[in-house]
Amino acid sequence: MKCPYCQSGNLEGALICASCGRDVAVPATLIAERDDLLRKRDALRAELRQAREEMEAIMQRRKSR
Repeated sequence: MKCPYCQSGNLEGALICASCGRDVAVPATLIAERDDLLRKRDALRAELRQAREEMEAIMQRRKSR
């Protein structure tokens, strides 16, 4: 895992960066929250993509009249 501060490599699961000594541990609850937010973001992106496609189809039908 890379240190978010100094970008040096650390062992997976490290609590403190071996290079700069800063805290690099991330609580499991934050990881779960991040994963949930990423899933929601992906769902919203898919919904937005579908809405754009529907709008484009509507605009194409209007132009072909």
